[in-house]
Amino acid sequence: MTAPDEATCSLIKAVDLVGERWTFFVLREALAGTTRFSDFRARLGIASDVLTARLAKLVDSGLMTRRAYREPGQRPREGYCLTEAGRQFNVVLCALQQWGDEHLPDTTSTVVYRTVDGRPVQVRFVDGEGAVVAAGDVRPERGR
Repeated sequence: MTAPDEATCSLIKAVDLVGERWTFFVLREALAGTTRFSDFRARLGIASDVLTARLAKLVDSGLMTRRAYREPGQRPREGYCLTEAGRQFNVVLCALQQWGDEHLPDTTSTVVYRTVDGRPVQVRFVDGEGAVVAAGDVRPERGR
């Protein structure tokens, strides 16, 4: 395989978009239902300027949208909601955590991925016919 063309490689584009540490945590919180700036700050302990930059990048990229809300007696504010592309990032986070749980175990981990009715889930490779394929049997291949 040769070096990828940075202008067209989807992996490079994806890493440029979400490759910053805080971006993963912001997306994880959003997937867990967080929408308000103050709640992201409180749950993550992230500096306001860093959070502002990460949220702006996620909005600009189409992973999140801004949505106005207003608490009784308060000024209008904007919340942050995931788009379909943002919701699909759940697979990436789950796969990364699953890999970390296996190869870099941490007994204090507090995030578990489950179905809506509580069953644990795992990310797996699946072929075009729906059969699970072992990770060792999958290789990247240059396309186009």
